[in-house]
Amino acid sequence: MNPDLQGREFPPTTPYLVGREKVREFARAVFATSPLYFDPAAASAAGYSDVVAPPTFAVVVQEQTLAQLLAAPDADIDFSRVVHGEQRFSYSRPIVAGDELTAVLTVSSVKSLGAHSMVTAESSITDAAGAHVVTAISTLVVRGEE
Repeated sequence: MNPDLQGREFPPTTPYLVGREKVREFARAVFATSPLYFDPAAASAAGYSDVVAPPTFAVVVQEQTLAQLLAAPDADIDFSRVVHGEQRFSYSRPIVAGDELTAVLTVSSVKSLGAHSMVTAESSITDAAGAHVVTAISTLVVRGEE
């Protein structure tokens, strides 16, 4: 893995329009049961404009940024050796259906641990007005050769 990746910022992703059915599908897939994830009336009663996405939904948007990192020709990352080590989120507000989200990835850390490498990447996700919604932070472990 290329240690010079540390500090690199990738271009913004294509805007992602959060769909109501995508939120519902994701909620079912992660066994989330809150009515806020499924019922627009329940979400409205709670003060939201539409159904609310479960907190881990941000990975759907973040995936676009991680794809940029993994595809970077100078990254020297063999995807067949990648293991997801850690995932965190820092929210300013929940994601709701109808949001148009764009993400920018910054590589915050590259470390070597023996034959293995770890890269921590922060995806700052904003809405159509440019307001911060969530930062998704992933640590990927790239296993070294046996």
